[in-house]
Amino acid sequence: MRLRKKWWARPELEESKNVVIRPSEKKGLWKEEFKNSNPIHLELGCGRGQFVSSKAKENPDVNYVAVDLKDEVLIYALRKVNEAEVENVRIIPMNISFISDVFDKDEVSKIYINFCNPWPKDRHKKRRLTHTKFLTEYKKFLKPESEIWFKTDDTELFDESQQYFKDNGFDLKYVTYDLHKSDFQQNIMTEYEAKFTSLGMKTMFLIAKLK
Repeated sequence: MRLRKKWWARPELEESKNVVIRPSEKKGLWKEEFKNSNPIHLELGCGRGQFVSSKAKENPDVNYVAVDLKDEVLIYALRKVNEAEVENVRIIPMNISFISDVFDKDEVSKIYINFCNPWPKDRHKKRRLTHTKFLTEYKKFLKPESEIWFKTDDTELFDESQQYFKDNGFDLKYVTYDLHKSDFQQNIMTEYEAKFTSLGMKTMFLIAKLK
């Protein structure tokens, strides 16, 4: 479904201290932005912000950077962060293709990818956020032994992503095809996940660790 343009969203985003409009200027300087040396966790495709705001509230000693493209979505993520009254989140409106321009070597400790576009057609698979093309970019700023936590409801994407990780220097620490019936205890549902789980959707989940 196409989002209706919200002309008021960008001014509200630009006014917030929790939104970084020119993120490439922060490359190598995120400790100064957060005013501490806590680890940085990155959510790629944050949607309306339920996941990142909950994570930030649970883990005040971790800094979170949430990225998505559309102002019309990010404005709700910002409001969720504000409602949670957390200081350890920054929101970036940008195309994820340019993410390696934003972080310096070893600047990020963990990545979350939740229900990204599966891009099922062969000619589009390089757009997947778990594809080799993107994993190569992430490795430019991930610390050694960092983890990527990946959730999807698309079986083909999940199967092929496991191979992408293996081919690009990651070990699969945890893999389940039914997260909500597994023994994994640290899950936080996204808005999408909560809605479609109630309709019978199974969530697949893995943790890939950089060697």
